[in-house]
Amino acid sequence: MTGRLARIYRHPIKAHGREQLASVALSAGACLPWDRHWAVAHEAAHLPAAPGWAPCMNFCRGAKAPLLMAIEAAFDPATGQITLTHPDRPALTFAPATEAAAFLDWVQPLVPVDRARPARLVSAGDRGMTDTAEPTISILSLASNAALGAAMGMDLSIHRWRGNLWVDGLEPWAEETLIGRRLKLGDAVLRVVDTIGRCRATTVNPATGRIEGDTLAALRALRGTENFGIFAVVETGGTIEPGLSLEVLA
Repeated sequence: MTGRLARIYRHPIKAHGREQLASVALSAGACLPWDRHWAVAHEAAHLPAAPGWAPCMNFCRGAKAPLLMAIEAAFDPATGQITLTHPDRPALTFAPATEAAAFLDWVQPLVPVDRARPARLVSAGDRGMTDTAEPTISILSLASNAALGAAMGMDLSIHRWRGNLWVDGLEPWAEETLIGRRLKLGDAVLRVVDTIGRCRATTVNPATGRIEGDTLAALRALRGTENFGIFAVVETGGTIEPGLSLEVLA
């Protein structure tokens, strides 16, 4: 089974914007650099005293605040600044380390009034605030997205899934057979550890932030599950870029 790496995305603030990358250097045992480096803790969050990983229930997310799904991001590691855009908000450029208050003011109107309010911008330290306790990278298939969209009778944006690595050239749903296998992309080797269970955020059109299309019901009808995509851990680091062949190892 072979495929091709088609696109790379990171999400500097968990659930608050996506950006496409031309290449990225992966390191063994680490998340994709700067992916989910920050997260927005809500007012009811229970977080550890020291910076570290915490479950997603502590954070503002698209499942509870659909408008968040329409945010796009651009992060500059050299300056430490993030620029966020949204169809309903003016663009904002800020430094999370020193200007979190400006961001919290900016994002408040995107959260429903009956939901816990955004309270703090937090970091997990030297890893991303992924949905898994283990530092993982998500891998998704363009063919599976197209197959689900065809079953739903609509064009599904890949941004519904907030993935890191998108691959092309596999048969639809073939990625779900790769649990426990190793994948080679250039010099990098990743080990697939699990499928990805999905939430209501995927029912949102990421162009508008409005609910449009029941992806969860469609997955249940088509696949008997709400899973879409796979999680992997980096075993051997290396720089990857779109166009690299994806090789499935033993």
